[in-house]
Parts: sequence; structure tokens; C-alpha cells
Amino acid sequence: MVAAGVAMANLDVFIVNVALPDVGRHFTGASLSSLSWILNAYAVVFAALLVPAGRFADRTGPKRAYLGGIAVFTVASAACAVAPGVWSLVGARAVQAAGAAFLTPSSLALLVAAAPPARRLAAVRAWTAMSGLAAALGPVAGGLLTQLDWRWVFLVNVPAGIAVLLAGPRVVRSPGRGAAPAGRTARPDLAGAGLLTAGIAALALALVKSNDWGWDSGGVIGTLVAAAVLLVLFVRRSARHPEPVLPLPLLRVPGFAPASVANLLFAVAFAAMLLSAVLWCRQVWHWSALRTGLAIAPGPLMVPGLAVGAGPLARRTGAAPIAIAGCAAFAAGIAWWTWMMSPDDGYAAGMLPGMLLTGVGVGLALPTLVGAAVSALPPRDFSTGSGMVTMARQIGTVLGVAMLIAALGPDAAPGGAGAFDDGWRLVLLATLATAAACLLIRRPRPTAAAPAAAPPGDSAGSV
Repeated sequence: MVAAGVAMANLDVFIVNVALPDVGRHFTGASLSSLSWILNAYAVVFAALLVPAGRFADRTGPKRAYLGGIAVFTVASAACAVAPGVWSLVGARAVQAAGAAFLTPSSLALLVAAAPPARRLAAVRAWTAMSGLAAALGPVAGGLLTQLDWRWVFLVNVPAGIAVLLAGPRVVRSPGRGAAPAGRTARPDLAGAGLLTAGIAALALALVKSNDWGWDSGGVIGTLVAAAVLLVLFVRRSARHPEPVLPLPLLRVPGFAPASVANLLFAVAFAAMLLSAVLWCRQVWHWSALRTGLAIAPGPLMVPGLAVGAGPLARRTGAAPIAIAGCAAFAAGIAWWTWMMSPDDGYAAGMLPGMLLTGVGVGLALPTLVGAAVSALPPRDFSTGSGMVTMARQIGTVLGVAMLIAALGPDAAPGGAGAFDDGWRLVLLATLATAAACLLIRRPRPTAAAPAAAPPGDSAGSV
């Protein structure tokens, strides 16, 4: 029951990318900047609500939060499938993300509560593997379903969600409504979540509309100023609220802040890379959705094995060398595309080598950076810290998509290939910035506790 929800939430981060051009053709006149909000709405709402949703699960019990999140996610998926326009689809995606934010941390709490102490680490590894497998299969599943109709990328969630809602109340064992952890008696900061959502959305809006409005236009400048004001207010509120969305004291823990920044920057590079590959296959090579999904699959399918293999090596050498090696491989893949990809090149000589190199980079860097951030914290803060890292990655995803749309501009129209080099150069810059942040990551001191043993009553994070 837990795996079904985790798979749906992670699948929907990537399954929609391949279907995006078909959605644009269905809603005639929809620009790429407008379509990008189908991706961004999900990421930004998920990022803003993850920690408050975890606090809600702490207060009401993870079973109630999980099944409620499944219900919201399922209804919103159906609403996405029947959306009459782009912006109604964007709104439904935001509601879908709210459901995902509630089911994700509570799913880990349920899993930890159900597993015997000796098997909790294995259970959490299985939970993480399910998340990674769903993400890796997202492009292929999106291609298969889009062959039928783009609406099926959302409808596929409905029968799975209904099955969980029917069987879950009997199958899922609840640890009960947990008392708020010591020192946590205030309600989650929903106003702070709103400020973060509005601030990141305003920043993304300024980026994606920079070509339409002009960088020196009042619209772009005013939106950037609004984003800055909203984010400053968010930080101030986080500093004063007893249950903030962003627990600022954790940023003072040695090693945690640079690892979190590195996670955000690498998410920028990864999100832009993935969307650029989809748009190249669909818009430049005019490939079908299925062929596009299969073309992208070799990279993500390399990630799970490398992620497992890099773990012991990172424990011996520290996280920084492994993450920097991953950044180097990822940058090499993007550089290959910049030098070798052209509308006339074939897949084997053009896209495939870069896709394999980026897959190596993601497999080495992403789990290493997540682990480096969480392991820098004392055991009592593992859960909250992992929630902050996930929030940083989702914000990076929003910025990566927005930056790519701004770089492509009008040349992202079918057949336009010239601006992709500009987009890939931005990806290279984000990757180099990630490597620079990795240099500041300290090797943590050994601790007796493990993240997997975090108590279910403190479920806010999830990996």
C-alpha cells in the first residue's frame, strides 16, 4: 500500500515531461512558457507543503495523512485528465502536488512503524529504491501512455489510488496519533508555505516570460522585485515562527548548508537537462512520445545501480570527491551534446553518449549529496533535515525548467535547434556551481544513529 503511493508521487514528477508537446498541440495556441507551469506548479507546491504536511502527519497520525493525501492526489489526477484548458490543468497539478506532499512523509512514517527495528534500514532502502525506480521509468511510461492519449499520464493514477483507498484502511497499520515532539506545540506555518510558493512562482514567472516581456520591461523587473520581497518575508517569518517551513538553525550546522545548496543547484541542472532532451526529440527530431521515452531511458536506468555502489565508496572517501566526480561526468554529457548534437546527427552518435554520461553523473552525485546533507546533522534532526533537502531539490527543479524555457525562447518551436546550445551552457554553469559547492562539504563525524531509525513521530522529512 505504501509503495503504490510513493510510486505515483514520484512517477508524476517525470512522466509529464514526455507528454508536454502533445498537451501543447491539444490546447492550440499554448506557448511553451505557459506549458512549463504544468511542471512548475507541481514542483513548487510540493516543495512548499512538504514540511507542513509532515507536521500534520505528526499531529493527526500518518495513516490518516497518507490516505488523505492519496484521496487528494487521485481526485486531482482525474481533474488533470479532464481539464478543459492549460491553466485549469495547472491548477489541478497544484492540487495533485498537495496530495503528494501529504502522502510522501507519512508513507515513510508508516513503513518505519510497521517494520521490526532490525529490518527498518532494509525497509527504508526499499522505499528509496521504489522512488528511484518510479522516477527512472517515468519517461518510458509517459511515452507509452501518450501514444494512447496525453490524458492517460494522469488517468493511470486513478485506479491505483482507488485500490489504495479501498484496501488501505484494512491493510495499513497506524502507529496512532503521535504527540507533538518536544518543543513542537505550535501549528505548522501555512502562511510561510504560502509566501514560499508565491515567491518561487514569481521568480519562475519572471524567467519564463523574459523573452515575451523583455528583461528590461516593467513586468519582468516588477515580478523579480515581488519575488525578492516575498522570499525575504518568508525568511523573516521562518526566523520567528516556532514551526517554520525553513528551520534556519539547521543551516548553521557545519556542512549542511553547502550540501543543501549543492542539492538545489544539481536539481537545476538535472531538470533542465531532462526537459531539453524531451524537447529535442519531440521538436527537433519530431519523434513520437514512445520513441522519446525510450531514448531517454538509458540514462535514468543507470542511476539505481550506481547509487548503491557509490554509497560504500562515499563512506570511505567522503561525499565531496564522489559528488564532484558525478558533476564531472554530468558536465561531460552536456558538453557532448553541445559539441555533437545537431538535427542531422543520429541518436547513437549524438544523444546516447551524453545520456549515458549524465546518467553516471546523476547516479554518483544525487544520492551522495542527499546523504551528505542529512548525515551532517545530529540524529534528532535527520527527518527535518531531509525534508529541507527535498524542498531545495524541488525549488531547483522549478528554476531549472524556468531557466531552460528562458534560454530556448521562441527557438523552442518545432524544428528550432539553435537555442538548445544556450540552454545546455546554462546547465553546464549550474553543474560547475554544484561542484564548487561540493568543495565546501565537510566529512561528518561518525555517529551511532542512522537516518533509517528516525522515529515515526517525526515524519516531516522523507528522503
